[in-house]
Amino acid sequence: MDSEPSNDPTRHHDPGRMLAQFADRILVVCPRCGGCALVVPRPGLPPPRYVTELMFQPRRLACGGCGAVADWEPDVRGAGLVAATLGGTEEPFFGRPLWLQTRCVGHVLWAYNEEHVDELAAYVGASLRERGGTRPTRAMFARLPAWMKRSENRPGVLTGLETLRVLATRSAPADRADASHERGDRPRAYGALYFRGGPYEGRS
Repeated sequence: MDSEPSNDPTRHHDPGRMLAQFADRILVVCPRCGGCALVVPRPGLPPPRYVTELMFQPRRLACGGCGAVADWEPDVRGAGLVAATLGGTEEPFFGRPLWLQTRCVGHVLWAYNEEHVDELAAYVGASLRERGGTRPTRAMFARLPAWMKRSENRPGVLTGLETLRVLATRSAPADRADASHERGDRPRAYGALYFRGGPYEGRS
């Protein structure tokens, strides 16, 4: 089977991208004003060598609407920094509700940012889906819930993703989706460690 990406929109090739690859820029609900804030790696850090380092990098939450700013550092366990746990409708560093959420075919559809929305739309819209050969159990698409993969749900999921795409262009508190609130549905932490002594070692 051809393993190269295709320009055919009915065909999707999954190279094995991980959810962490979309965690460099996360749109969240601001804890102060309820508008759209942005969570990014703290300014001044070197770029990550590996995508998994995005789960350990110190983060900054900043709201362009009200000026709120907050910083996050990874917890320390022995000689290692503890990774943030990705997944669910709350972002993994500050625990804020994701800005990009909407109700969809009886579930809640969410994404971290516009690129994440585009990747999900390309996958859901394809009738032929090909898996890449690297680490399928860690790949984002292999771990999507079954309801997003069902062909009968395709129109509804694509409509939901278009709603998220529109939400990404808006930032006022009044634009917040009614689905964007705390649910406590973050997955169980799995305790991955990044050994200390590198650029992400905590300040304490």
